[in-house]
Amino acid sequence: MRFLHTADWHLGKLFGQRYMTEDQRYVLEELVALAVDEDVQAVVIAGDVYDRAVPPAEAVALFDEVLARLVKKGIAVLYIAGNHDSAARLDFGRELLAASGVYLRGCVRGEDAPVVLEDAAGPVYFSLLPFATPVEVRAAFQVPREEPLDFDTAMARQVQAARAQIPDGCRSVAVAHAFLAGGRSASSERPLSVGGTDQVRPAHFLPYSYTALGHLHGPQRAGAEKIRYAGSLLKYSFDEAAQKKGALVVELAADGAVETRFEALAPRHDVRIVRGTLEELRQADFDPLPHDDYVRVDLLDRATILNAYDKLTAIYPNLFALTRPNWQAAQAEELRLRPQAGEVSELALFRDFYEEMTRETFSPDQQKYLEAVLEEMAREEREEV
Repeated sequence: MRFLHTADWHLGKLFGQRYMTEDQRYVLEELVALAVDEDVQAVVIAGDVYDRAVPPAEAVALFDEVLARLVKKGIAVLYIAGNHDSAARLDFGRELLAASGVYLRGCVRGEDAPVVLEDAAGPVYFSLLPFATPVEVRAAFQVPREEPLDFDTAMARQVQAARAQIPDGCRSVAVAHAFLAGGRSASSERPLSVGGTDQVRPAHFLPYSYTALGHLHGPQRAGAEKIRYAGSLLKYSFDEAAQKKGALVVELAADGAVETRFEALAPRHDVRIVRGTLEELRQADFDPLPHDDYVRVDLLDRATILNAYDKLTAIYPNLFALTRPNWQAAQAEELRLRPQAGEVSELALFRDFYEEMTRETFSPDQQKYLEAVLEEMAREEREEV
């Protein structure tokens, strides 16, 4: 069986003060074409279909359009909720959509059966494991309150229940949205938990023939060759500038052996970092790449430059950020066009504010309480109306 593994579309994403919907539409045209050219049986989306719980109408319409195009080509679509998605909203219409070859899991349920697709060698069992907090897993599986449960043990519960429904010796694929231990993260990824207890052991997924992961935006293996992140659809931060974005073509043999091949997708506008002095950047042959890319300029001039932003936007119309690493007067302070989310956690900001205002140390008990409050706020945000 051959299928595409993709993840982290983040439809409706706002980057650089602009919505990425048209950029996403452009690259999804390539993704559909890739699925057709590779003659895949299915497209797997490992979570974060949308960028937030209540996405813009244009993002929902784009997803509807892509689903319809794939189904009309006879390609099944399997997707799960990620931590950016509203699980309840994404769960809508699951029974109706399954009749059309679209299989989804938004909310975690203890009784969910695997999705079974057939090829010439027989059935392949897909365990769709949507993102869920330990609190949600505890409720779904009726775990006693006195039993400790973190992201790792919660995932163990989900996998155990899923594996129990797969016959011995059958080929199987897990689809999950999680932060596996040892993975390389990026600033555009929202933390799964406040206290840093969100990591999951890769060993949980070893019984599967292949595991299709979402959450980390860089394509990478996670503990084994058959456990992989496809990475995000596009570059969503400047620390992803060096990454390649695309999808994994997964070939599952009759005996369960798996081969993967990464296929890059070309964006309408690349996201990249340009370094040089103003004089160098003004030279026509200094930067041969398209100047309408989404760019951060590291301006290397040491002297003060008046109206640097205006001068640079004449060269790079989609200038998203400007830094002055060598500017003596700024003492290497970064100048930005807008605040960069994700660089400092809410927990750290509150702790620093508290200690500055009270001149007292933020105690471990206070930190534990604040973590619980922030976790509850994050859960409410995912499900907000």
